[in-house]
Amino acid sequence: MSLEDTLYPLLKLYEAAPQPVKSVVGRVYRTIPATLRHGRAYERFRQEAQAVEAWDEDRIRRYQIHALRESLLAAAKAPFYAERFAERGLDPASFECLEQLADYPLLTKQDLLQHREQMVNPEFDARHRLYITTGGSSGVPVGFYLHKGVSRPKEQAYLEAQWSRRGYQPGDRVAVIRGGVTSSRAAGRISYYDATRNWLILSSYHLTPERLPEYVAALNRFRPQHLHAYPSAALMLARAMEQTGTKLDFPITSMLCGSEKLTAESQHFLEQFFHTRVFHWYGHSERVVLAAQSRSSNQLHFWPTYGFVEFGEPDADGNREIIGTSFHNHVMPLIRYRTGDLAKMTNDECGMTNAVVSEVVGRDYEFLISATGRRISLTAINMHDDLFEGLLAVQFVQEREGEVECRFQAGPRWQNSRQELMRAGLLAKLGDDFILTLREVGEVEKTSAGKHKWLVSFLKPSF
Repeated sequence: MSLEDTLYPLLKLYEAAPQPVKSVVGRVYRTIPATLRHGRAYERFRQEAQAVEAWDEDRIRRYQIHALRESLLAAAKAPFYAERFAERGLDPASFECLEQLADYPLLTKQDLLQHREQMVNPEFDARHRLYITTGGSSGVPVGFYLHKGVSRPKEQAYLEAQWSRRGYQPGDRVAVIRGGVTSSRAAGRISYYDATRNWLILSSYHLTPERLPEYVAALNRFRPQHLHAYPSAALMLARAMEQTGTKLDFPITSMLCGSEKLTAESQHFLEQFFHTRVFHWYGHSERVVLAAQSRSSNQLHFWPTYGFVEFGEPDADGNREIIGTSFHNHVMPLIRYRTGDLAKMTNDECGMTNAVVSEVVGRDYEFLISATGRRISLTAINMHDDLFEGLLAVQFVQEREGEVECRFQAGPRWQNSRQELMRAGLLAKLGDDFILTLREVGEVEKTSAGKHKWLVSFLKPSF
């Protein structure tokens, strides 16, 4: 068990503490060796992530067959999977080649919503489970369990391994602009220092031309080696600085951009403006698959030892859905999980053990606009908490700046008493220059293709 997973339920208390308390506690915590903070699994995955780039295809294939068999065996112990496997006459113990995975049924987000508890391996009790929620790009709130002492240490090890491709080292100073709620007031503070990681957390909710000097001043004081940001936040910062002729007075080693799409044009602009290399990757809270740019290419290479990736049939534009099977999470394995994310394939053929895509095709950058002109990224609103627990779908509708309606579709576990909690949580993120209305609907609006629309906006695009 890792110390981080043990303390994870106390994270909100730490974040709400006064800055002097956070600084003292954080500095003490950072002195604890990484193997104790992240747990024994961290070192195993750190070494694995460093070594796999030199493995040949045969070794990768053998690793994947073993990891898939272990995931299938763990899944078969859960009632949901046991029934589905039996219906098809499947025995995970006989899994011997990667091609056999196609015999197993696909898993959807709707399955997670309706059958989550039946997907848990009963051999692990509650002490080994870490409950996480995510809305994902669909806006449909999804809850699931990670494997304590395994899932998060593995993620940390692989993130550090791929960030190192742009010069990152554990302990480096990092400035983060990824939705951290520093204040619910439009004129509130823009940053706080997280001493547990030596990170400066900057709000992406207050990034306006009027407050740009505060952001630049905070960055110049902290002098981070890396800027870790949503692509949309990085672009807003760069364009505002470009328009005002503002510059940072120190060099940045790298810019780390994840959680949203990043076009080749946007990456080139950021690299030219900040005079540094940009690193982009694709992942998700479910920890099923992970892909990242290589040392020499901007294409996204899926880590073959992190999880197993497949691709659905091409759509009208030739894009294919990313389908993943998790490795190592034996508490709640996800088998052939349909992520809902689409990949633009490369011109090069790639085998089952070496998957490469040119980009993950996501939605356009989507923002709510406040009465004072602040842009609130829906990626930031959709951070991992339990605001939407029990709902089947959530959709934001905006017709006027500073006014937003949140339409929600209730699921069987939804309790009406949670409405006021949801309202308070959303207003804490949106800020005091928004008027929020909640409205329960039978079904949220979808596109002509039947896909969920996370935002319905009647405002003129401003990004």
